[in-house]
Amino acid sequence: MTDIKTILATDCGSTTTKAILIEKQGDEYRLIVRGEAPTTVEAPFDDVTVGVLNAVREVDELSGRRILVDGKILVPSNGGEGVDLYLSTSSAGGGLQMTVAGVVKSMSAESAERAALGAGAIIIDVIAVDDGRKEYEKVQRIRELRPDMILMSGGTDGGTTTHLVEIAEMLLSADPRPRLGIGMKLPVIYAGNKDAVGAVSDIVEKIVDLKVVDNLRPAIDRENLFPAREAIHELFLQHVMQQAPGYGKLMTWTSAGIMSTPNAVGKIIQAIAEQDQINVLAVDIGGATTDVFSVFDGVFTRTVSANLGMSYSICNVLAESGIANIRRWIPFQTDEGYVRNELRNKMIRPTTIPQTLRDLYIEQAVSREALRLAFDHHKSLARELKGVQQSRTIGDALSQESTGKTLVKMVDLDMIVGSGGVLSHAPLRQQAAMMMLDAYQPEGVTMLAVDSIFMMPQLGILSTIMPEAASQVFNRDCLIKLGTSIAPMGVGKEGQPACQIEINGETISIPFGSIRVIPLKAGEKAEMLITPSKGFDVGAGKGHPHTVEVEGGEVGVVIDARGRPLQIPSDDSQRLAKLKEWFAAFGLAEVK
Repeated sequence: MTDIKTILATDCGSTTTKAILIEKQGDEYRLIVRGEAPTTVEAPFDDVTVGVLNAVREVDELSGRRILVDGKILVPSNGGEGVDLYLSTSSAGGGLQMTVAGVVKSMSAESAERAALGAGAIIIDVIAVDDGRKEYEKVQRIRELRPDMILMSGGTDGGTTTHLVEIAEMLLSADPRPRLGIGMKLPVIYAGNKDAVGAVSDIVEKIVDLKVVDNLRPAIDRENLFPAREAIHELFLQHVMQQAPGYGKLMTWTSAGIMSTPNAVGKIIQAIAEQDQINVLAVDIGGATTDVFSVFDGVFTRTVSANLGMSYSICNVLAESGIANIRRWIPFQTDEGYVRNELRNKMIRPTTIPQTLRDLYIEQAVSREALRLAFDHHKSLARELKGVQQSRTIGDALSQESTGKTLVKMVDLDMIVGSGGVLSHAPLRQQAAMMMLDAYQPEGVTMLAVDSIFMMPQLGILSTIMPEAASQVFNRDCLIKLGTSIAPMGVGKEGQPACQIEINGETISIPFGSIRVIPLKAGEKAEMLITPSKGFDVGAGKGHPHTVEVEGGEVGVVIDARGRPLQIPSDDSQRLAKLKEWFAAFGLAEVK
């Protein structure tokens, strides 16, 4: 790949198609220009390539490099024209919509859900033998949904086959049809007990396009998600992309297969976590959905909250969180009716942006709840396997700990990456930092960052071919570091010292309930000694000093001594006073 000097990558989103041009400059790859245009997968164009060409034409004009020749992208380059590599991702047309089925909802069905989400799918239903619905209700549900594909799982290898046969007979009764492609058979991936393959195949092979892969839960204490994820990606290209308007043509232009946008974002997050040997949490909050990605101790998890977003789904956030939880983040006096009307207006006019500081703070208050709820959902799926037998001591038995504990341990988290309009395009980086601190409540020492222009999908697909190039562009042109967060765990009395820090020869006492921002520019690093008060922990144990290297950013080093879990006063006047104090610590304006 050393001869590749120019790379074009596009991401076909539900509303916008984005194109980026990357060139090799000396020994490293850098972003040169970007362009965007409306996505054209729906009427009146019904051809995704129209939007792609419009976005690439903007790149062509801005870079001065002729990329379009005779109405198509020139690959490979020829005499200074065209590009050496062209890649594309897509979530247009609703993305990849899947139904997963398993025997036990909290075991095989949950493993199937993790496999599908990790492959970039939106889960539209989870069907299990024990999900509480009657057989006819499940059959009707499958007929109504018309997914792009179904992932079927259940049973350990060598175990019983009875319930898998029942699921196959249910599919036969439903006679499901795919969302796209009239007359096409629905792709079904079977990733269950290998002993049931013959029986399941005999029942469903005439009505669906069956693909058999290795069992994703071959033993009760082991998951094997990779074969199922690879099959999902393969069928996504063969069935879903081939039927979507214009994608057949687009696939003849690309240098590699088209990848679903969430799958590509997951690839770059995994690549960075592996390269830097860190635990990462990333979020992409959109208008309709919120995707959360995490890598903890090498285990990758992705979830999508399909009903939590900042425009089309903003009233779902209101319904799920409740008006009180949204109001608690608004730093000025306002009544519930006003907030409800603001959110309803945003839902019916989803492309509008806040016009006043009041509007902005209300929208950012909603974002905190959307991020929190999506993260709660993520933690419920990013967990150890349920049903695993464990050797226990008497002490373990008395602790009442069950299997299936979450993998998300905030004190072990090294970096949080925020993406999506409300975070990446916040008027001030301090606002983005504050939203992530309030929603995720990181513990100990954590780097906060945002994606500058949302090019993680393009870099994700690039990482599968040229990981070094993807990493260089991600670190130099994509990632904007806001700074290091220091958050002592514990609860104390208001105003009493929570910790003492020593940095650059200065000693500072931080009172409980406060935030302190210490200026440290991007690229600058400093050694910090943190001495927590009795009852507080910053990662080395309660009351134990901890020396760390902190890195600056657009905001600086943030000492968040509000306690964990974060508590907001219930009294309105006290709440407003604290919010104003916290906003002032970040230098944010007060609503007059």
